[in-house]
Amino acid sequence: MNYKAWVAKAPKKPLVLESVDPGPLGPEEVEVAVEHCGLCHSDLSVLNNEWANSQYPAVLGHEVIGRVTAVGPGAKGLDVGQRVGIGWNSGSCMHCAQCLSGSHHLCGQVQSTIIGHRGGFSSHVRSHWAWAVALPEKLNSAEAGPLLCGGVTVFNPLNMYAKPSDRVGVVGIGGLGHMAVKFAAAYGCEVTAFTSSAGKFDEARNFGADHVVSSKDSEAVRKLSGSLDLLISTVNVKLDWDAMIGTLGPKGRLHIVGAVLEPIPVAAFALIMQQRCISGSPTGSPADIATMLDFASRKNVLPQTEHFPMSKINEAFARLESGKARYRIVLDADF
Repeated sequence: MNYKAWVAKAPKKPLVLESVDPGPLGPEEVEVAVEHCGLCHSDLSVLNNEWANSQYPAVLGHEVIGRVTAVGPGAKGLDVGQRVGIGWNSGSCMHCAQCLSGSHHLCGQVQSTIIGHRGGFSSHVRSHWAWAVALPEKLNSAEAGPLLCGGVTVFNPLNMYAKPSDRVGVVGIGGLGHMAVKFAAAYGCEVTAFTSSAGKFDEARNFGADHVVSSKDSEAVRKLSGSLDLLISTVNVKLDWDAMIGTLGPKGRLHIVGAVLEPIPVAAFALIMQQRCISGSPTGSPADIATMLDFASRKNVLPQTEHFPMSKINEAFARLESGKARYRIVLDADF
């Protein structure tokens, strides 16, 4: 059976609907009929070849919600008809030290869902069985897609480095940042949101922020000196890094999940004297994603979304590129 897919033929060109031959199902693969798929800024980056690693023709889409329609003979733990999610990665080697220790997303051979592999802007998508993660029954599947990439990206630092008693800062109230605020608030942390947009102050509070500060106001940022345990940066733009690092208390951590392309300047003494650190992380392993989905289901943490039929995918990309999306776009399959 051929799939219908929205295909990027070249950088910065409109996607076109085509029929795609997927070939035989691999022995450890599952096939998933796509119901919903989030539109992430990473899809736009790959469409435009901003990271210089795109491969065309490309089928983008890596925040997939759908139902299993076929399982290979070596696939484990999934049944036809089961609702699952597939995120940024769709496979890994399963035998290296990282995979065997539970850090599959750090595997040297990890397979991106949308680079060298067909993604979820399609009638069907495939992945290794381990990367198709079962959805909790109580989770609203129509809204859950962005959790598979953006959600786990911001949940993982909290899960690794924060305690409910901590004071957590989130830089950027966009697709990633608004979910970070929601997760941190649900976790029990005192949350400070940093945004460059005054129009987002009230929204940040509605997402659960206790305090909101302009990231453009270095003086206001410096007034928070030494007050935060964890600061998660979700933005891809230059900041007043000295002021931001200065908000950290002793043993505080600046954690980067936004793909800022410019180097981050750091004064050594800003780290040494307060025993601070700077770290970063990508998305997460299948177990990380399952943990995040369970937490989101129990605490009713979902992204704020806008929905488009997948047939209007090019309009959805234009909306994303304009910066007007509030805050994640989800495409509903209508093949």
